[in-house]
Amino acid sequence: MEYNYEHWFTGSMSKQNLREKAISLRLKGASYKEIRDEINVSKSTLSTWLHKYPLSEDKLRELRDWSKIRIEKFRATMSRKRAEKERVSFERVSSEIGKLNRRELFVGGFFLYWGEGAKAKRGTVAVSNSDPELLKVFIYWLKLLGFSRNKLRVNVTLYDSMDIKKELDFWSRHLSVPIKNFRKPIVKTTLHRKHFLGSFTHGTCNVRVENQALYDYVIQGLKYLRDIK
Repeated sequence: MEYNYEHWFTGSMSKQNLREKAISLRLKGASYKEIRDEINVSKSTLSTWLHKYPLSEDKLRELRDWSKIRIEKFRATMSRKRAEKERVSFERVSSEIGKLNRRELFVGGFFLYWGEGAKAKRGTVAVSNSDPELLKVFIYWLKLLGFSRNKLRVNVTLYDSMDIKKELDFWSRHLSVPIKNFRKPIVKTTLHRKHFLGSFTHGTCNVRVENQALYDYVIQGLKYLRDIK
C-alpha cells in the first residue's frame, strides 16, 4: 500500500500552525470561545495546547463583565421577541373581536358579574377587585342598567403601610367617582410587604349599588345564563 506522506506532512504542519495561532490569540487575551470562533478545534484540544497560558485576573474580570453584558443583550432580545408576539396576538384578537355594540357589552356585564360579583347579600350589587380597569367596566355596565356614578358606594381595603389619602385619591381619580361616595376605608395590619405588592399595590376596591330591584334583575339574568344549553 502506498502512503501519501505529503498529505500527512501537510496535515501535521497545518495542526502546528493552528496551535501557534491559538497560542498567539491567547497571548492577546482571547478566551476559548473567541479562539474557537477563529479556528475549528475542540475545547479539549485547546485545553491541551493552552494549559500553560492562563488568562490574567484583569482579563478574567473583563470576560465576566462582558458575560453580564451578553446576558443583558440576550434578555433584551427575548423581551423584544415577546413584545412582538404580544403585538401580533393583540392585533389578531382586536380584529376578531372588533367593536362591541351596546347589546354585547350589556350581555358581557352579566358574565363579568357571574365570575366576580357578590351574590350572597340581597339588595346589593357589588364587585370587589384590585384592578381599576375591571371596575371601570363594571361601572359602565351599571350605567347601561340605568345607574349613574352618583348612585355608587365605594369601600377600599388598604394596609397600614400605605398612604391612605393617596390611595383613596387614586381610586377616586381612576373610577371617576367623587370622594364623597367613599365610605371609611378598611385598614389592615401589614405583616409582610408582599401583601400589598404587585396587583395589590393600591389595595382592593369594592364598588356597589344598593337596590333590591337591580339585585333581583341581575340574579335572574345569571339564572338565565345558567339555563342556556
